[in-house]
Amino acid sequence: MLSARPGFAQGMPGGALFELHAHVVERMGSGLESLTIERAVIGIFFTGVQLDNGAGGLCATPIKSIPQAVCCPSSAMAMPIPGKIAGRSVAEVLQDLHRPQELRRALAIATLNAVVETLWLRDGPPAGAQVREGEAFDALHIAPSDRVVLVGAFPPYLRELRRRGQPFHVLELDTSVLKPEEMPFHVPPERADGVLAQADVLITTGTTLINGTLEGLLAPLRPGVQVAVIGPTATLLAQPFARCGVTVVGGTRVRDAGALLAVLAEGGSGYHFFGKSVERVCLCLAP
Repeated sequence: MLSARPGFAQGMPGGALFELHAHVVERMGSGLESLTIERAVIGIFFTGVQLDNGAGGLCATPIKSIPQAVCCPSSAMAMPIPGKIAGRSVAEVLQDLHRPQELRRALAIATLNAVVETLWLRDGPPAGAQVREGEAFDALHIAPSDRVVLVGAFPPYLRELRRRGQPFHVLELDTSVLKPEEMPFHVPPERADGVLAQADVLITTGTTLINGTLEGLLAPLRPGVQVAVIGPTATLLAQPFARCGVTVVGGTRVRDAGALLAVLAEGGSGYHFFGKSVERVCLCLAP
């Protein structure tokens, strides 16, 4: 899934990712310098890391958005260096948050999320947020007449919105992932800004952090719109998201990093780790 906003540049991270990085560096202080990566797995669907303190983190693997991933030689520059990830300094890996290669950035986001798990274990949940377990969808207050915009063909949410008879649109560049009955809700890129300007609720996956499109999606929104950033890529921090208008962050906490990485190494997806080594957690942020 890429941004559906025409003319919005992809490939470089946006301000939200910079703020998340800066916030973590400030919160961790000198403790960040001693952390290293113990193991990393770049799986088909998700990328996961385990730090040397045992904390784990997740990020979606952006395979579709890497056109050069067609043969080994052309893909080499887009990849983190295999065989040299374990033992790397976490602070060094986090610098890839600011680089254009999306696979490198995905590994850096998974690492960032593992550092945030370290903060949760050390300090508890972030201040300024109400913590809820379960799906982010349930943390939103969606009235029957609210106009919902869903960024990305996220099947569980598409099914629920259709079941409710909710007015909604879906922004998705790859229409092949939409079922025939979902196509009437699809919005082409040239209409995206107009639809976003009329939205009451915006739901987007954390993949927009990887491809640098989150800020472009937020720009046309009216004040007071509910905004949810969801999925394992979403970093469970409150302040940086609240400052850019996000009201719900639906992320994950890795409870057993070793078990998670074993599943990812065998091509596993969310069906194989949710409710086992990983749990869903929501942050409800004050508007």
